[in-house]
Amino acid sequence: MKPLEPNELFTIAKANPVVDVRTPAEFEAGHIPGAINIPLFTNEERAEVGTLYKQVSREKAMLRALDIVGPKMSNLVKQASKFKYTDKLIVHCWRGGMRSASFAWLMNTAGIPAITVNGGYKGFRRFAASIIKRDWNFKVITACTGSGKTELLLKLQDLGEQIIDLEGLADHKGSVFGGLGHAPQPTTEQFENNLFWAIKDFDINRTIWVEDESMCIGHVFIPRDFYNRMHFSPLVKVDLALDQRIERLVKEYALFSKEELTHAISKITKRLGGDNAKLAAEAIESGNFHEATRILLWYYDKAYNRSIEERRGLISFEKEYKKFDAEQIAQELMAKE
Repeated sequence: MKPLEPNELFTIAKANPVVDVRTPAEFEAGHIPGAINIPLFTNEERAEVGTLYKQVSREKAMLRALDIVGPKMSNLVKQASKFKYTDKLIVHCWRGGMRSASFAWLMNTAGIPAITVNGGYKGFRRFAASIIKRDWNFKVITACTGSGKTELLLKLQDLGEQIIDLEGLADHKGSVFGGLGHAPQPTTEQFENNLFWAIKDFDINRTIWVEDESMCIGHVFIPRDFYNRMHFSPLVKVDLALDQRIERLVKEYALFSKEELTHAISKITKRLGGDNAKLAAEAIESGNFHEATRILLWYYDKAYNRSIEERRGLISFEKEYKKFDAEQIAQELMAKE
């Protein structure tokens, strides 16, 4: 069968599994969201075949590859036969070469319809990058720490708006405390794949709401072109009263251990100032989470205000709220569209 083009993959993948036959290490570094890894080679086997190819000959590498894969063929078919599909399996490797072609041939021979992807994972990445770079129409929600930006974003989604939860995709809330309670972050490559997957069906003519972020969220980076467009898009500024922000943050973070919280503070001691860091850590040790939060917000608000002043001319909506009501604020933002 004629290979699928990367832009054709996504419609078909809604009803058919994507099988990634690259090594576990390649898959872990980055993969198509939802793909299933059935590797032809282990990490070590691929390294061995690659070394033969480079240092000896293509023929020797091919023969060694056949020696490795031959005994696995029955098990590969058994693994693939467990997956439900409507039409066919979608198979890919790194560049749409011999690994995926061989696997697809084996599946078709065994009576399991399979098709490869033109350009493989590399082709997918190229196509994903082209979509991420499009001229998206962003509206950026900006507010001081603890103002409920993510909750507001998700409420907009409930009301039918297009949103991208960058922190959700990154599995991190952005600050030094942002990894608490989260699974390990994806690689930056996987984050980019997840970002593409989130926007691939969006209408470019409609607004996309995003949360104001720095380029780095924890250990992952927003693609530069995407970030630059987002960073200089119209801002909607939501100001929530300090006491409300403190209450929200205490409710969210006081459930973590004192050791986890003080360790996070140690990471920003220099920026927070030695005395303030010490006071915040002491407040946590004594169980005074409100005071610790107040001290920390002094630092975070200062950094935020500096950032927002540089882009004040981009603010299209600004309002202060004494209490946080996601429904009310979301409705007001949508009315300003």
